[in-house]
Amino acid sequence: MNEQELLNKFSDDLLQEIITASDGEEDGEFRLDQFTYIAAEYLIEAGEIDDINVCYYKSRGMQMNGYSVSQDEDCIDLFVTVFNQQQPPLNVGKTQCDTAFKQAENCLKKGFEGFHTSLEEASESYDVFQRIHELRKQVSRCRIYLLTDGIVKKESFEAENIGDVTVSLNIWDIERIYRFVSSGKKFETIEIDFEEDFGESIPCLSLMDPESDYQGYLAVIPGTVLAGIYERFGPRLLERNVRSFLQARGKVNKGIRKTIIEEPHRFFAYNNGITATADNIEFKQGENGSQAIKKIKNFQIVNGGQTTASLFHTVKKDKAEIDGIYVQTKLSVIPENHLEEIVPLISRYANSQNKVNEADFYANDPFHVKIEELSRTVWAPSVDGTSRQTKWFYERARGQYLDAKAREGTPARKRQFESMNPSRQKFTKTDLAKYENTWMQFPHIVSLGAQKNFSDFSIRLREKGRVDPNQPFYEHLIAKAILFKKTEKIVSEQEYGGYRANIVTYSLAWLSHHTSQRVDLDAIWKKQSLTPVLQETIRSISVYVQKIITNPPSQKNVTEWCKKKECWEKIKNETFRIDRGFERELIDTSYSPTIKPDRGIEGPNEEEKKLIDAIGKIPADKWKQIAKWAKETGNLKPWQRGLAFSIGKLCSQSKPVSPKQAKQGIILLEEAVRLGFQL
Repeated sequence: MNEQELLNKFSDDLLQEIITASDGEEDGEFRLDQFTYIAAEYLIEAGEIDDINVCYYKSRGMQMNGYSVSQDEDCIDLFVTVFNQQQPPLNVGKTQCDTAFKQAENCLKKGFEGFHTSLEEASESYDVFQRIHELRKQVSRCRIYLLTDGIVKKESFEAENIGDVTVSLNIWDIERIYRFVSSGKKFETIEIDFEEDFGESIPCLSLMDPESDYQGYLAVIPGTVLAGIYERFGPRLLERNVRSFLQARGKVNKGIRKTIIEEPHRFFAYNNGITATADNIEFKQGENGSQAIKKIKNFQIVNGGQTTASLFHTVKKDKAEIDGIYVQTKLSVIPENHLEEIVPLISRYANSQNKVNEADFYANDPFHVKIEELSRTVWAPSVDGTSRQTKWFYERARGQYLDAKAREGTPARKRQFESMNPSRQKFTKTDLAKYENTWMQFPHIVSLGAQKNFSDFSIRLREKGRVDPNQPFYEHLIAKAILFKKTEKIVSEQEYGGYRANIVTYSLAWLSHHTSQRVDLDAIWKKQSLTPVLQETIRSISVYVQKIITNPPSQKNVTEWCKKKECWEKIKNETFRIDRGFERELIDTSYSPTIKPDRGIEGPNEEEKKLIDAIGKIPADKWKQIAKWAKETGNLKPWQRGLAFSIGKLCSQSKPVSPKQAKQGIILLEEAVRLGFQL
């Protein structure tokens, strides 16, 4: 196939994915939202944006399909979508693009002016415009993204700033998305021509070692140049495996800002500078044999994000003069065949003086590799009375599903692939994190957005030590996926008018907590569906949840309220009336395995005696029930389940537990109660 045919095929596959994800619904907002979300996922993979909240609003002269606020609340991203649903892709002309950008700009202007006061308070649109209004005095940048399944011929559009807010216009059409996917690049390349962009090259000192597998350089970059680079590329500069703590609220950033404003001449002495990587450098030779950096390809800052962002923000917000500020720079040029190995290590070690979460180094985590392997080998049970079975396809990296289908070659084999791997059974790593964190009763974390929730899940995963999932774990994961997807449909059918994502995660978290996670996941896996009683129970729960989250205290923003732990505490402590018949479907926890007790050590101190007394006050049967519950639900570690039963056996024989058993027993008890186990 030629390039045009490949583009058409990619576009058609994408449309079919959207139709399938929309359950075949005819046109309407749901397909539009699906396209917006899927297109934005490609931008996230490309490192262009961090996250998106899909929210459709349209009225005279205004349209917005999604938004996102940066971590430092200095930048707002607005998304406007042109979705044609036509094959082959249609051309999207300059006039249509200008109109779309103008509609998004109007949303920003109206938001600043207090447009939310004219909207229904219970709507998601109200939340978006209220959020924009709240940030009107601190936002310095707005990036508007036009997402379309068409082809835009004009490559660039000029934007007018709104007051002190710098506005940039960006287009991601089907061609650009396809180029990103087919190029095999992890992120879109950043290319900087220092002479053309900033009027000067950057002198540097080479530290090349002929025995080394990389090239090293030392340079001093003017603060004006570094701030200009950040203004142009923003968070894309920051190596994606390192979290960008850019808020000027922490001690480090306040110190940087203070130095820039009050003692700029001492900035070089006080600041540690930045560490960066690149794919390639083009040099300019000086008269005395010195060299300077003229162009650089794929410039990525792996340490010094706070320094870079603080320079930009202090110029924008405080109107600071930084002409006399210079930043020392350690720059490593990494060969392509060593990128995956060396860059994450530079990221890790360069950031060792600051806390960098392990979740930020997840690219090839063994957990996700194992889930991918299981998804390719484990067959789901047949559900239609025939012998035909299917698989759930885990996309560890965006686009794996389409790549796998394309490799099948002939149309007949592709149809067979689709039959065995239905696109409705495809799920991503952010989906996985959503399912697991919901079930582990962190709906407020899930409400933060896909990427932030995934980061949180990765941290918890590493802390728990579960990095080698087996088949039972995988089957329970798919049961949670079925539970989540069906709940999305149930909530959609209620036509609440918004906040579906929040209602879904809070409803299932409440269910998880109030059943002590005794929902029969094995039965869901075997049937690949939910029982009518469970579906009705979820519907009932969602009614209560919707009323609570849409009535936040002190007229708070609903979306922001759902991100607070206080919201979960309020809902968790509520008692909802549900079908009594549902209790009969829950797992029975009367369990009594024989496990050899751990005798521990003798001679407890006063603190240990208090723990032992606290353990002794819990009936023996309760400890055995915890062991059974933990085994059935997959909670707690195996040794903790064994310990729970051991403590129960000792209590039943009126024997004291050891100090070590008491200490660990209290820990596992607290975790069980947190997850809803009823003492």
